[in-house]
Amino acid sequence: MQNTASKLRMFVESESGATAIEYGLIAALVSVAAIGALRSYGTSLVNLFGAVDNALVVAGATESPESPPPSGGGGCSAAEEAAGIC
Repeated sequence: MQNTASKLRMFVESESGATAIEYGLIAALVSVAAIGALRSYGTSLVNLFGAVDNALVVAGATESPESPPPSGGGGCSAAEEAAGIC
């Protein structure tokens, strides 16, 4: 009986369980804050990429099919031409 009583007293006086609960509550609070922040940023990112997509569609629609390719884009560099890669 004495052994059980001393073990029970040690269990009640121990603070390791309370510390674990505190860490769990902190983790829950951080995750709720992260979810809220990501949801607000997610909406603005969707709007941003939508605007970029629209701008690219408009730019692609105004380009004429006969226009030459932009200089420096898709061509060979001087080093590639010298090496005979192109």
